[in-house]
Amino acid sequence: MATGEVNRPQSLPPYPEMIIRAIEALNDENGSNKSTISKYIESTYSDLPAGHSALLSHHLNRMKDSGELVFWKNNYTKADPNAPPRRGRGRPPKDPNAPPKPPGSSLGSGRPRGRPPKDPNAPPKPPKMKMSLGSGKPRGRPRKMANPTGGFGGGPGASSMSEASTGKPRGRGRPPKVNNPFAEVSYEH
Repeated sequence: MATGEVNRPQSLPPYPEMIIRAIEALNDENGSNKSTISKYIESTYSDLPAGHSALLSHHLNRMKDSGELVFWKNNYTKADPNAPPRRGRGRPPKDPNAPPKPPGSSLGSGRPRGRPPKDPNAPPKPPKMKMSLGSGKPRGRPRKMANPTGGFGGGPGASSMSEASTGKPRGRGRPPKVNNPFAEVSYEH
């Protein structure tokens, strides 16, 4: 006897059976998601074990892996043996039973990879006409000035103290901490 069967009350059928009954009873064309299956089981059966949601997830995954259920777009449906397999997004997997190609054959179509070379006999294209926007300004962001004057401070004589004392412009960000030898240092904790 498995441990799940010992803890399960005698009135409950096995989880795979309850899951199949729930999917059949809900009868949704796209299948049923985990929460609707769980709500149906909770409303139909009483005395569910404490770890019902964990047990339900475990059995849904086992049934999906074994092929009893099909998981598609977050919904579970019963597997139909006559239905073609559904493809997900992306490139389909390679067929493992396909015969190997000879080493000299090309992959895919007869075109080589990359951009095709230009035809030397083709007539030259006429040059593109530039559209004027109406104003004499060039498009895009204006170029930076070499040495800005003034800055954010205002008038023509405004400059920072560090720029005046060192001769170079102030850098971006917080200025470095200056060690002050005259500051009092406390070593008490």
